[in-house]
Amino acid sequence: MIKSLLLFLAPVAAWTADYDILIRNARVVDGTGNAWFRADVGVKDGKIALVGRAGGATAGRTIDAREHIVAPGFIDVHTHIESTVEKVPRGDNYLLDGVTTVVTGNCGGSQMNLGEWFDKIEKLGLGLNVASLIGHNTVRSEVMGTANRLATPDEIAKMQALVDRAMRDGAVGFSTGLIYIPGTYSNTAEVVALAKPAAAHGGIYTSHMRDEGEHVIEAITEAVTVGKENGMPVELSHFKIDNRRLWGSSDQSLALVEKFRREGVDVVVDQYPYDQSSTNLGIRLPSWALAEGKVKERLADPGLRRKIAEEMMRNLADLGQPDYSFATVARFRPNTAYEGKTISEINVLKGRAQTVANEIETIFDLMNDGGAQMIYHSMGEVDVERIMRYPFTAVGSDGGIIEFGVGMPHPRAYGTNARVLGEYVRVRGVLTLEDAVRRMTSLPARTFGLRDRGLVRENMAADLVLFDPARVADRATFANPHQYSQGFEVVLVNGKIVVDDAKLTDARPGQALRHSR
Repeated sequence: MIKSLLLFLAPVAAWTADYDILIRNARVVDGTGNAWFRADVGVKDGKIALVGRAGGATAGRTIDAREHIVAPGFIDVHTHIESTVEKVPRGDNYLLDGVTTVVTGNCGGSQMNLGEWFDKIEKLGLGLNVASLIGHNTVRSEVMGTANRLATPDEIAKMQALVDRAMRDGAVGFSTGLIYIPGTYSNTAEVVALAKPAAAHGGIYTSHMRDEGEHVIEAITEAVTVGKENGMPVELSHFKIDNRRLWGSSDQSLALVEKFRREGVDVVVDQYPYDQSSTNLGIRLPSWALAEGKVKERLADPGLRRKIAEEMMRNLADLGQPDYSFATVARFRPNTAYEGKTISEINVLKGRAQTVANEIETIFDLMNDGGAQMIYHSMGEVDVERIMRYPFTAVGSDGGIIEFGVGMPHPRAYGTNARVLGEYVRVRGVLTLEDAVRRMTSLPARTFGLRDRGLVRENMAADLVLFDPARVADRATFANPHQYSQGFEVVLVNGKIVVDDAKLTDARPGQALRHSR
């Protein structure tokens, strides 16, 4: 009888509790960049309901933070999740790195019909929140294919209509990837025109610029021009110096960004905390060779093959690289034995002499087999640290949702935020804890218009992370990338616990965050 009565009363007790979840004894790093403070944090109905002293308040679940850090859930401003979110909709690698919201559709590549896609992924049961940009390359491909020419006025109008539709469907802005086809064939006037409807809806312009090395100053100026002419904010993606000959020159590129800010342009940058990048193998070839999807046909033509190889040799010299040992295969489906090996090593495996000309032939072999996802050791640590110190640098992984154990992905997909907090805050002292959290939370929320996220403040969405600042660390390496970060003890998304005692739960409270002006 007593047991039955207790079972009957249990739902009533939970319903009458002051909070759904109450985190006591926390040191709160609230996302503003201000010093931490001690407080309890109460959550109710998906919102932060208390930041202060809870006294004798009750809760359905009480968590003792034990003086560890409670911060806003991290917002990763630069991701590419389109190809894998349907396979791993919980987003395991991000949740275990403290990320509660991702912005995808970067570098000019997004889903074309965002309205349908948002509906689809929400039905899958998301573990984290997803916002998306509308991509220039996606829109241009829809209208022009991969044609290597300037757009006509009629084509511009058609592309503008597609951008406008995406913004109405909830895109947070317009992105370009101007080293990739077909966007690389556009001029500045086209980008300005296509960003205009995004600006009209209050969106942002983000750019993987045309150049991140020898011509980075011109590339920054072009990106800022798009923002200035449309009166919209600008974010420069994965800001870096990727030319070995120019390592150490980020002081000049940052000075230009700061000059534009002083002139009234709302321009910020994002960065991942590694000295190696990741993208496809095709970027090693001249862009004209990839046009209209006819790279295999061009490689089969002896004259064009020789011309492509000559341009690749010149480009390699311009980058200050002696050979292709800086290029490592991350994913190559036709032969997974190549994954984790450099082009130079694969060249030797093929029985070729160690010459640049032969390594180019090895690249041609891989391109004829469909290309590969690569990791490039293209940056210097002095620039990584200097860019990180810049006050308006947000943290972004440039990664995707990972199928655990598949391929040799860049470790940034697993450990970006933990690496900043562990290596660059605790070990090197490059940033303070409070400033690092600001770059992961309120700075990206402000930039992308996520008005109810990014701060530990009452009435904000209850996206929260509880972590031990003495233990938080990235474990993923280039040699062994499939390792989750450590130190993140509890993660909440929209008021639901998705990580509990450093373990994933079955909760799927994530949402598609549709932009509204």
